Amino acid sequence: MTCNLLLVDDHALIRAGVRALILDIPGYAVVGEASDGAQLLEKFCALQPDIVLLDLSMKHTGGLDALQQLKRAYPKCKVLILSMHTDPEMIMRALESGAHGYLLKDTTANELEHALLALRNNERYLSPAIAHTVINQALIRSQDSSAPVAHSHNLTARQLEILRLIVRGKSTREIAHGLGLSIKTVEAHRSQIMKRLQIFDVAGLVLFAVREQIISLDD
Repeated sequence: MTCNLLLVDDHALIRAGVRALILDIPGYAVVGEASDGAQLLEKFCALQPDIVLLDLSMKHTGGLDALQQLKRAYPKCKVLILSMHTDPEMIMRALESGAHGYLLKDTTANELEHALLALRNNERYLSPAIAHTVINQALIRSQDSSAPVAHSHNLTARQLEILRLIVRGKSTREIAHGLGLSIKTVEAHRSQIMKRLQIFDVAGLVLFAVREQIISLDD
């Protein structure tokens, strides 16, 4: 079954480049394009795509504003940010606004395929290139809290191991391969981790992992 994509970027050349990458990935089709965030809600309503690929910097209505408007109207929609921005605050705001993934525009076709597959499987994806940036930002934010570390997560050693890899931006397939587990086993662990922690987004998992000293910038 084809996964339908809506591409939103104000640069025609960028849209053409991303479209060309997607053409080489089986099972995906770009069903619509928009050149500004202001068009996103109307296009989404008309096309009902499975995933939106969204730029953050656009001339009139920026990606963050458009993302927030879209999530209010369609809370369950899936959005993958495709941006040049590596600013930690911008990345965190996008994740906290409801983006399911964040990729840099210089991404490879292979990484784009991993990200789309993750979203298609109701997972989240964080580019390994910015995982460290997100951890750093979460660490800075966590310093505002003087509360002692509680270690109240009750995660098993295996779940902690998988959590560290998720936070670093590893895909389910990469985690399974690295740990010698099946993809289904990793997916089961991921689901148990999120249910146990009651955290269902990457930004929240990163912040939790830093606060609980499960991961540090030196990892």
